[in-house]
Amino acid sequence: MDRAVMRARRYAAVGTVLLALAPWAFGQGLIDPTRPPDAAPAEGSAVSTRAAGPQLQSVLISNRPGGRRVAVIDGRSVRAGDKVGGAIVVSIDEASVALRRGKIVETLRLYPKTVDANDAMHVRRKQVHVTQ
Repeated sequence: MDRAVMRARRYAAVGTVLLALAPWAFGQGLIDPTRPPDAAPAEGSAVSTRAAGPQLQSVLISNRPGGRRVAVIDGRSVRAGDKVGGAIVVSIDEASVALRRGKIVETLRLYPKTVDANDAMHVRRKQVHVTQ
């Protein structure tokens, strides 16, 4: 009987050690479900999906007339006139930033482009077929 108790304790100890090590063994490839889709992955993460161009992350605009406008692009604070990856910041609006590369102007948006309410009604009218 003594051997059975010792064997049970040994199995319990080994099981406890394996359970304690499980998060390190399996948790490295997990993705944080609360992370926004455009956010950069955490350091050391197995997932490394990165968009090709610069990413607008935040826009800060002062309430005062003529106050400063700051945008956060790829983790760096920029103002109008600053350079970002070879492009010059032309303007900073409430939800977008315009970048100029030579003659090409690129607009970075804070939110995905949405359908205008009038366009949505037009689409719905086309989709709904009323028969009388």
